[in-house]
Amino acid sequence: MRLTRNEAIAATGARLLEPEGLPQRLGFSTDTRSLEPGDVFVALRGERFDGHDYIAEAVARGAVGCVVECAKVVPAGLPALVVDNVTHAYLALGAVVRRHAHASVVAVTGSAGKTTTKALLAQILERTQSGRVVATPANENNEIGVAKLLLGMQDDTAYLVVEFGARHFGEIETLARAARPDVGVITNIGEAHLGLIGSPERLVETKWGIFATGARPVLDRADASLRARIARGQSKPAMWFDVRESEPAPLSGRGERELVLVGRERLDLHATGAQTQRYSARFDLPGDHNRRNVAAAAAAAIELGIEPETVAGALAGLELPKGRYERITLGDFDVIYDAYNASMSGTLATLGSFAREPGMRRIAVLGSMAELGDESPRLHERVGEAAAQAKLDALLVGGEFAQDLAAGARAGGLAPARIVPFENNAEATAWLRAHVRAGDLVLLKASRRYKLEEILDELRAAHA
Repeated sequence: MRLTRNEAIAATGARLLEPEGLPQRLGFSTDTRSLEPGDVFVALRGERFDGHDYIAEAVARGAVGCVVECAKVVPAGLPALVVDNVTHAYLALGAVVRRHAHASVVAVTGSAGKTTTKALLAQILERTQSGRVVATPANENNEIGVAKLLLGMQDDTAYLVVEFGARHFGEIETLARAARPDVGVITNIGEAHLGLIGSPERLVETKWGIFATGARPVLDRADASLRARIARGQSKPAMWFDVRESEPAPLSGRGERELVLVGRERLDLHATGAQTQRYSARFDLPGDHNRRNVAAAAAAAIELGIEPETVAGALAGLELPKGRYERITLGDFDVIYDAYNASMSGTLATLGSFAREPGMRRIAVLGSMAELGDESPRLHERVGEAAAQAKLDALLVGGEFAQDLAAGARAGGLAPARIVPFENNAEATAWLRAHVRAGDLVLLKASRRYKLEEILDELRAAHA
């Protein structure tokens, strides 16, 4: 969507260079490779790049102006919007588009499961609603990703499913004030990026920023932190989601509702003072922990106003995003690749599902988790203990906190002979190739920085 020149100037507070050269309506691009003639180039800065270095290339490709922090790098005669922070300006431009949009917006955040929940919700909407459904691609969930998603909305967008991530205190409120979601989903609180945000309390505050502009809450009933925060009465009545095998628990809050996924065949919708409504629902996603992600997505769809029976019927055939509990057959054994990323709560959930998977032997390859701060050793020990409880036949541990994973596994009762440290992915691959037998099931789980897909690729090549 294009903005008027005056809207862009007002949103960013920019100082103008050569303003008479700017068109009356502006489109924006951050990538010279996809920039279209007539666009304004936004010179973002990152850890490994500086868009200011690509202004000349942008002009050569047809840019009619740029958004910059440093006026000195602007070629003579090129219109420019000079701002204090290009990233903040980019998000501010996206916020203008959101104000014009007629789409229903739902935001999803949480320490684990947010990308999967986002993807499942988008699929439900695509199957049940008319109009364009747009969702955050991959996990582009920071200021830049949210701004790009907002600026890319078309007039016919009916639903926008946006993922919010946070690596700093208060960051989600900033995203919420730009995207202004109608519904906000918190999959869980957990401990992701605890080392960067500072404390569990600050983590709760940061996640709660999703409701800064009045979004209706969709929350995990099993999360004590969310129940405690709702009890303080600082939001609209919640739509809860849960996974249980029994009747829904009583609701205490006025106007609250709860959606419970019972097994893999029923949705129960319970409201304060009303009789439980039951809907047949079947789906076939691997991993028991993904039942909670399905429940979250279904609850969000119902909170958006879609009939529960329609939502229940849309669950059949849902698909997980790539790299999330993805089961791959390699010759006579299987691999579960779940290493797109890893938080502690997500890893515990994955191990719990893996423990219930059929297989001659279960072998887990666990790399370390990132950005957990001073709590890293203790949290890795806890994961090691959970690995021991999963009754593994072998546990390979690697990464910065491999010793803590191993210590936790030993404390949990796993025999030391079954614990195999590895220094790199090549070493882990060699061990697997030498020891995996027919009928075995191998789990690959670690934070993205450890690139466990290298192990999967090597195993695939060996069994091509």
